Order: sequence, then structure tokens, then C-alpha cells
Amino acid sequence: MEGNVEMEPIRYYSTNGRSPVVTFREALFQGQPPDGGLYMPTRIPRLSLQEIWGLRGRPYAEVAFHAIRAFLGGEIPEKDLWQLTQETYNFPVPLERVVGRCHLIRLDQGPTASFKDFAARFMARAMRYFAAEEDGPRVILVATSGDTGSAIANAFHGMEGFTVVVLYPRDEVSLRQAKQMNTLGGNVIAVAARAKFDRLQAMAMRAFQDEDLRGLNLTSANSINWGRLMPQVGYHLYAYVALAEERGETIVDSVASGNFGNVTADFLAMRMGKPVEKIIVATNENDEFPAFLETGIYRPIRPSRACLSNAMNVGNPSNLRRLFHLYSGKVDRQGTVHRMPDLEKLRKEAVGISISDHLTRLTIQEAYERYGVILEPHGAVAWAALKRFLGRRMEETLAVATETAHPAKFPEVLRELGVEPPLPPSIEGLDQRPSQAVEMGGSYEELKELLLSLKHRI
Repeated sequence: MEGNVEMEPIRYYSTNGRSPVVTFREALFQGQPPDGGLYMPTRIPRLSLQEIWGLRGRPYAEVAFHAIRAFLGGEIPEKDLWQLTQETYNFPVPLERVVGRCHLIRLDQGPTASFKDFAARFMARAMRYFAAEEDGPRVILVATSGDTGSAIANAFHGMEGFTVVVLYPRDEVSLRQAKQMNTLGGNVIAVAARAKFDRLQAMAMRAFQDEDLRGLNLTSANSINWGRLMPQVGYHLYAYVALAEERGETIVDSVASGNFGNVTADFLAMRMGKPVEKIIVATNENDEFPAFLETGIYRPIRPSRACLSNAMNVGNPSNLRRLFHLYSGKVDRQGTVHRMPDLEKLRKEAVGISISDHLTRLTIQEAYERYGVILEPHGAVAWAALKRFLGRRMEETLAVATETAHPAKFPEVLRELGVEPPLPPSIEGLDQRPSQAVEMGGSYEELKELLLSLKHRI
């Protein structure tokens, strides 16, 4: 547990600037500031190059501890935080070389076979750690376009004092993604809604502002909650320290991006001191951000486009507000730009690349036939974007693409291309479990009625 970071406690303010500055614990349980903004740290902690280089060869849980401690120093004692990270990250984080110095980081080995496990498991354990100081039971409300819901549901399943309500678009998640949410029961209520993710996200945000629901102790578990986003810094830092061969050399990251929690965490890792040549913001056909970088005009996509990489079907990412803020800009949750970010700096440090469904399929097929690598649609988007950016530089450039879900979660797509993904232990037997989903339309009134009914259950 050696190492030194600035230990003056970091506090959290709202991007809207009209809410009090709070502690991490307060930001964690509030989820969203009262003024409707998103919490951001009063400063981004720095790790020296010596500290980063000193993490080479360390297991993932230890690297994660150092990344998280930089933000939480002073709020959770080191001994407790060490134990918490060791308990949270008890699964492997493989790095797979594909060609040259280009790798995949496989973030699919957790209990729900998705990268969302990294943040959800830490968040649940942090809430449990602080819960003794909180009054009464809590309702965790989360809208999901794919893997977030299953990770949150699994992380909180059976945890006393917490009820989880997961909203998912009934027609836009894979069967296995749905089963991971709607077969748990107990303190997990899975809601299959006839609406797109953007609509469900807006409904969830409205619920947090609804005075009639104050008595439920509603807490967000989407990446709008700082406690969900911040732990993701760990694997972006880990990929670098595991792959870099020379101290201070830079890396190209290609990050599968939907609601932008994943990629915002990488921008934070870069601000903390990770040497980065370029961050590739890889999107599917919901290309509002790549178009913004190219034109300087931000236009949300409404409704969002349904693509194979369904967890990335987001036409107005919530965490774009945080990303704009990092570059001195301001955009509201409706997608209206109030202050332009520093586009020159953003374009220097990042590039946006949109990948079509057609190219996604071709990428899965080529990776399997040429390299023996099995990709699922989200990882295929990140890998295709990396290939497009690097071109002939793939042999010599240090680079990593995020594979964010296990291929077995998308068997229908892969079977169409002649690929049969092996089942991880976390998915075995899942198809035979009965659904306990609650069916719902797409109106806020239905959601509110469901939430109000929980007062008699918790």
C-alpha cells in the first residue's frame, strides 16, 4: 500500500454550479446534485510518472487501489479501502495482443461478463461501507441500454437495505442481457419498458427531481453517479502500466463509448498523469460526438439509432456534460451547448470515430478469421476505430482497445457470422432461468406509480 498522493480531501461540485459542494459519501448517495447537474471533483489528483511506473507488474486490485485512493484519500481509511478493492476485484483482467503492439483489454471476466462490473461492484461495496451512517433503506434506480443494469443488479442483489429498480428497453437488449437482470428477483425489480434508452434515462432523471418520491431515498446507479464513473479510471491506468515498455511512452486508447462514462474515465486517467497520444472516442452509428468534433456543432440524435452494439445506443450521452466541463465548456442534459469547450485542445487529445453495423460485422469476422480473436459488437466498434485511426502504424504503436462485454452475451450476432462463443461460468444455465420482469410502457407516470408502490415493500 506504499505510495504518496495529495491527501487533502477532494470535494465535489455540480456542473450546473447551483448546489453545495459535497463529500464523496454525499455525492455517492445523492447520485445527482439537486440542481440537476453532475458531480465533478474540485481537483483532479495527479500521480507522478514515477508513481505510475512503479505500478508495473502489480495485480489489478492494487493498481485500482492507487487510482481510487487518489480521489478518496481522507474519506475512507487506507486499510479499509485496500480491503474493499481486494474484495471488489477478485477476477482476472486479461490483456490480449492482437497484432504488433495493439492489444485488447478484456473487461468481461467479472460476475456479469461486462466492464460495468468494475464500477458497479465498487459502488455497491462503498455504499455498504457508508450505509451504517445513513438513515433507512434506499432505492437504487438505474436506466440501462445493456450491461449497466445487470452489473448493478448483481452487485446489489441480496444486499440488505437496498432495493434495485432496473429499467431497460425491452426490444433493444439481447436475451442474455435481459436474463441477467430479470431472473434475480429478491430485492431486484427488472422493468422491461416499451421505450428507448434515452427516454428511460430521462424518466430516471425526472424521478430524482420529483418531490413526491423524496421519501424513497432514491439513488442513481448510472454513470451520472460519480461513484459509478470514478472506479473505471483503474482499468485505463492498468492497461498502460501493463503494456508500456519504456517509461513515459505514450499510448493510443480506443474506447467503446455509449453514455460516455467509460471514455470520460480515460480522460480523467490522462489528466491524472497517464501518458496518452490520443483517445479514440469510438461510437456506433449514434455519431453525435464524432460529428461535433468535426463540425463544432452538437446535435443530439433523437431517437437514438438501434445498432448491434446496443449498450452504445445513446444519442445524447449524459457524461458529455462532464467531458465538456473538462475542456471548459458547458452543455445541458437536453444537449444545448451554453459554452463551447476548448475545441483545439479537445481535437488535439481526442478523435471521434463512428463505426457502422456493416463494418462491425466485418470486423468481428476478420478478427476471428485473421487473428483467432473473438469480438462482440462493442469491442468490434473499438477495434475497428483503432484500425481506422492507426492504419499502417498498427505494428509499432502501443495501443489498446476496450472489449467491454463477453462475446457469449451476443450469440445471435456471432452465430450469423459462423462464430460460436464459449460460455463463461457466469452465463452457464442463464437461458433456462424464468423471467420475473415487470412489463411497462414508456410513460413517466407508470414509473412513478411503480416507485411509489415500493413504500410498502421497503
